[in-house]
Amino acid sequence: SDHMENIYGYLMKYTNLVTGWQYRFFVLNNEAGLLEYFVNEQSKHLKPRGTLQLAGAVISPSDEDSHTFTVNAASGEQYKLRATDAKERQHWVSRLQICTQHHTEAIGKNNPPLKSRSFSLASQGSANSPGLQRRPSQNAVSFFSVGHHRLPTGKRVPIMQPDHLVDVREMMSQAEGQQRDLIRSIECLPASGHLTSLDQDLLMLKATSMATMNCLNDCFHILQLQHASQQKGSLPTGTTISWLEPKISLANHFKNGAAQNFPTEINKPASVREEQSIAEPCQLTREPEEIDPDEELEDICDDKEDDLGAVEEQRSVILHLLSQLKLGMDLTRVVLPTFILEKRSLLEMYADFMSHPDLFIAITDGTTPEERMIRFVEYYLTSFHEGRKGAIAKKPYNPIIGETFHCSWRMPKSDVATDAGSTFSAPSPSEQVTLPKDLEGQAELDYYTVKFVAEQVSHHPPVSGFYAECVERKMCVNAHVWTKSKFLGMSIGVTMVGEGLLSLLEHGEEYTFSLPCAYARSILTVPWVELGGKVSINCAKTGYSASINFHTKPFYGGKLHRVTGEVKQNVTNTVVCRVQGEWNSVLEFTYSNGETKYVDLTKLSVTRKRVRPLEKQGPFESRRLWQHVTESLRDGDIDKATEHKRALEERQRNEERLRAETETPWCTKYFLKEGDGWVYHKPLWKTVSAAQTQQMDTN
Repeated sequence: SDHMENIYGYLMKYTNLVTGWQYRFFVLNNEAGLLEYFVNEQSKHLKPRGTLQLAGAVISPSDEDSHTFTVNAASGEQYKLRATDAKERQHWVSRLQICTQHHTEAIGKNNPPLKSRSFSLASQGSANSPGLQRRPSQNAVSFFSVGHHRLPTGKRVPIMQPDHLVDVREMMSQAEGQQRDLIRSIECLPASGHLTSLDQDLLMLKATSMATMNCLNDCFHILQLQHASQQKGSLPTGTTISWLEPKISLANHFKNGAAQNFPTEINKPASVREEQSIAEPCQLTREPEEIDPDEELEDICDDKEDDLGAVEEQRSVILHLLSQLKLGMDLTRVVLPTFILEKRSLLEMYADFMSHPDLFIAITDGTTPEERMIRFVEYYLTSFHEGRKGAIAKKPYNPIIGETFHCSWRMPKSDVATDAGSTFSAPSPSEQVTLPKDLEGQAELDYYTVKFVAEQVSHHPPVSGFYAECVERKMCVNAHVWTKSKFLGMSIGVTMVGEGLLSLLEHGEEYTFSLPCAYARSILTVPWVELGGKVSINCAKTGYSASINFHTKPFYGGKLHRVTGEVKQNVTNTVVCRVQGEWNSVLEFTYSNGETKYVDLTKLSVTRKRVRPLEKQGPFESRRLWQHVTESLRDGDIDKATEHKRALEERQRNEERLRAETETPWCTKYFLKEGDGWVYHKPLWKTVSAAQTQQMDTN
């Protein structure tokens, strides 16, 4: 009974992006099942500024920090609140959850199912339509009882016979048609007025009806499997019955309140027709193209992803999308709304991880195997901060199969750090690495060039290959990454499956490394990114390895973006370096000699990449391929960006279907399949090896 007493006190309430957080006086009315708030304690006897019905609500502690939590009402309304500390948050969350559970259970016990009532949208917003009147007193029971029929007392549901499945399928088809009519009616409502297409109750009805039809389709599929097993006697060994992907296309319902029929081919912009009419990639030349770094210009594009407005404005679309997803669902085949996209391709994002080429080049300057491993760890940990543009968790474009991205960086040789206290010692004559004649000229320039190429080598599963090299320093890195996305409730997790290989040819060393997982948190409010998981770096030749932990924020307390790691000599099991800090802020390196070094990532100089102008890029190079989507996003025209994006995706689906029908395999351009991985067709280690062999033959 103590837990059912009313509680009250001040909490901070998030209002909007302009106003931000404001102190408000909250009262939990346990008897009525209401959470009310007032401007201050003195005004608590007046009419509350806001009220939430807690029956059917969800109370969720936030993973942003240890003070914030949200109250999501059954009506779709949400309060984002913040207590003074973790203890006070737990107190409010516990009391709210107890009150919510009590009133939700009471509704189920005390309210029999209502009789069927009509929910007609024929009048489309008429104030006289009882089915459309918004009643403030409407609770969760009346809202979720639309179309509910109670079976007559004493009647049993007959056991479903196999031959009744045809009748069930017919009834479900009718229900699907009615559900589509309902969705169409809601979306055709005006965008403003007494009743709009963004009405919270109608959005909830729309999402619930779609989820119900998905569930019914899954159940019907299970009945079909059971019927098949009865005919055959039993299910075959190894057969599993699992939930299916949504049956209703997500792509058709991103834009609320507007018809989804795009213009006909005649009325489409020329850019869209161009996107749809580019020839089948395998019919284009698949010969690798040698990019001349002198054609590349310093990148002047600076698309910072710091605009939160679109995410807040489109919250109803996100709610609608989430209603169709299941926990653990693979998001690879789910088309996400355009407004959450970054203005760059995933392939370009991989290039942005190389934005500190001076640290990359300096790895090979280490005079000992220990120092080279430590330098690689330092470079590895500094790469993620610049790879993520802005604090908001937006998603880069999913690369089209066959898409490529090229760029390079130029670093003055004087800017590349060498070993502190000593100069780099050249390898002995026996260790000298011979460059091919066509590459020897690069070593005579007063700057180093790091070249980068990436290609989307597979669509299902989505696999990207990328390669970077510095010919002058005789080093290169090759990697392939398979991105696996899963829906985790209020978060989205992305696992980076794959492996990278750094080759230091001057030292004959190879370093294998993996990548952490990424998580987009708080996707209903202000989404943000954190990294998580354990990664490893190993060098088999020298026996040095590194173990790095990216820590996700704990439920209570703790810091965001924390990372820890250590470098050790495997033979002696000796730790030679420890690292701790935040991967997007300050890192602290402690060495075996007792010295400590701090690296402030926010102050590290970023070298701009060099990219060819659009007019010199091929039709499948990232920036030219996505240029119309990017331009529309810059202009804030989400509808136009969606149209261009859909044209690209539809073309890819048509090409994939054609290849399947003609049994034509996909031909990659720059990367070759080797075992479970993908390797650049002309890596530096092969080029150098061939040059050395040729020199030996000449001698």
